[in-house]
Amino acid sequence: MAVIAVFNQKGGVGKTTTCLNVTAALNLAQRNPIALDLDPQGHLTLASGTPAVVADAGMASFFKHKIPLSNLLQETPGGWQIIPASLELAKIDALFGSDPKAATLLRQGLREDLSLTGAPIMIDCCPMLGVLTLNALLATDRVLIPVSADYLSLQGVHRLDSALNALENKLKRKFERRIVVTRFDSRRKMAFEIYEKLRVRYGALLCKTRIGETVALAASPMHGKDVFEFAPHSPGAADYRALVQELWESGFFS
Repeated sequence: MAVIAVFNQKGGVGKTTTCLNVTAALNLAQRNPIALDLDPQGHLTLASGTPAVVADAGMASFFKHKIPLSNLLQETPGGWQIIPASLELAKIDALFGSDPKAATLLRQGLREDLSLTGAPIMIDCCPMLGVLTLNALLATDRVLIPVSADYLSLQGVHRLDSALNALENKLKRKFERRIVVTRFDSRRKMAFEIYEKLRVRYGALLCKTRIGETVALAASPMHGKDVFEFAPHSPGAADYRALVQELWESGFFS
């Protein structure tokens, strides 16, 4: 069972878009993925076309009421499964912040309830390093980091890399990482400069596939669809197919 946390502390970098469309591409490849929405904003839930959940449903029920994860799965219109989020997740830090064992709840839940499925599990993380994100990171050893092709995102990924290094030292374990450049505009010289700076610093950790800035990727969440449902022949769909193929061939999903 591969568990992949999609994480970046900076907003607007395509984190949810990447989680949504990587999950959808895995589904098209018949890998039967499961997505977990760990962001209280619930953007992955909305973008996937999943009906709104009541306050204590979805992932909040797992943390607050110990409801088994398999009981919380919902099927999206795209045909893959999700455990949705609600604003109630925002209370998890306050409820469990003083409990050192709280960060391992998701890891235990996955092992006890979903490990036998063998399905790849994609986690859309909250954009800050709190109890929810620590649960995601402790449940996996793989992190996919979307970075938009701009200067501030470049600085943000350096800080995130340092934070992950510090967490590795504390936990005495490694996170296998991949960085994917998103919102790449080939008309802008700066986009190529940002990509080259990332390549020089991170080498093989940087995906060769770049996700272009396209209308289909921006518009599909508004319709509650992944890009393959919304515009299957668009450049955005082609980019995410290529990304999943690259990650699969590198062993990132195994």
